[in-house]
Amino acid sequence: MIVENTQTQMRKGILEYCILSVISRGEIYASDIIGELKKARLLVVEGTLYPLLTRLKNNGLLSYNWVESTSGPPRKYYKLTEAGAEVLRHLDKTWEELVYAVNISTGRLSPETEA
Repeated sequence: MIVENTQTQMRKGILEYCILSVISRGEIYASDIIGELKKARLLVVEGTLYPLLTRLKNNGLLSYNWVESTSGPPRKYYKLTEAGAEVLRHLDKTWEELVYAVNISTGRLSPETEA
C-alpha cells in the first residue's frame, strides 16, 4: 500500500540521524541502540542496524571499543567521533528546518507567527 511504503521511506530517511543521536549520549552497545530505537517506535532489527553502523564507522562518524563481557564474548561499544558530532549538529539544524517546513506546509504553523 502506498501509505505503508511512504511511512517506511520516511523512517529510513531519518534512521541514521536517530542512530547518531542515540550514540551521542555516550558509548553504547548495538542491542541497546536497538532498544532505544524501539522505544521511539522506530522498528529496527540487527540486520538493519549493523550495516548502518558499519557505514557510519567507515565514513569516520563512529568509533568503537571492545569491552569484555561477563556473560559471553567481548562487546563492541560505539561512540561518536568529532566528525560524527559535527555531522549530528548539521543534521539537528536540518531536522529543525524540516519540522518547520512541514508545519508551515501542513498549516499547523503560520509563517507570520514565526519571527
